[in-house]
Amino acid sequence: MPLSELSLGCAQLGNLYRAISDEEAFDTVAAAWEQGIRYFDTAPHYGLGLSERRLGAALAEYPRDEYVLSTKVGRLLEPLPTSDARDDDGYDVPATHRRVWDFSRDGVLRSLASSLERLGLDRIDVVYLHDPDDHWDDALRHAYPALEELRAQGTVSSIGAGMNQTAMLAQFARETDMDTFMLAGRYTLLEQGALEELLPLCEARGIAVVAAGVFNSGLLARAEPSSRAHYDYGEAPRELVERARRIAEVCGEHGTTLPAAAIAYPLVHPAVVSVCVGARSREQIVRNAQLYRQSVPAELWPALRSRALLEP
Repeated sequence: MPLSELSLGCAQLGNLYRAISDEEAFDTVAAAWEQGIRYFDTAPHYGLGLSERRLGAALAEYPRDEYVLSTKVGRLLEPLPTSDARDDDGYDVPATHRRVWDFSRDGVLRSLASSLERLGLDRIDVVYLHDPDDHWDDALRHAYPALEELRAQGTVSSIGAGMNQTAMLAQFARETDMDTFMLAGRYTLLEQGALEELLPLCEARGIAVVAAGVFNSGLLARAEPSSRAHYDYGEAPRELVERARRIAEVCGEHGTTLPAAAIAYPLVHPAVVSVCVGARSREQIVRNAQLYRQSVPAELWPALRSRALLEP
């Protein structure tokens, strides 16, 4: 089943930065379904399993063969003694577990078994190696063969890696038989380094690319970028704010908006099959769907290139 071009990233369902209720989480998924979204991405990391539990419960209302779900391996969740501590990794949840890096074969199998239990499913469509930046050898020699086994058994349909960098994904493209990559924040209106090697490799080898983080943590999320916007999970540098504002001006000249262009731009490349955008409410889902459907003229891209605002 093909991925929907607009997909839902479910970190917010795990209380990323601030808590939402179960009802809000379920309504977010329901709104995504109403808007035609059929690809949902989660991970054990997101809220120490909370995102997977909520997503699985919400999707139980819909036919299993009508949606695509991805999760990730590489971080095992180990129980902690009961305490009043809160998670210290960006999620507003009790610190019931700690994350332990594990790209061993056993770690992959244990992680996926736990994810299936939390999701209430017997199979996963896409499984990514999650942020293996500092674990190349284990990821290649142990985790990847384990994913190959799972794919051969039919437990998973598609295997790949999800990262915030292009260089290691390009290594995976050259040295493995992966199906799908999730590239977060590195192929956007502000960053086109993926054009140099990764995307041509993926196109040549038939690897589908899901572009996540296309708003670069918020800098590209508004029609008029704010000097207080975030970029890559931190304060946006002034020069990038100014560049985003110049891009926004050109978007306005072409009858569109910066966030609509931010969603549309990655999909122009033939290797990119979906843009994955997070949301924590029905209102955000509806807004993202409207942005996705907004007309973005093809003439915008050469106009941005002519002003040195996009790579050739």
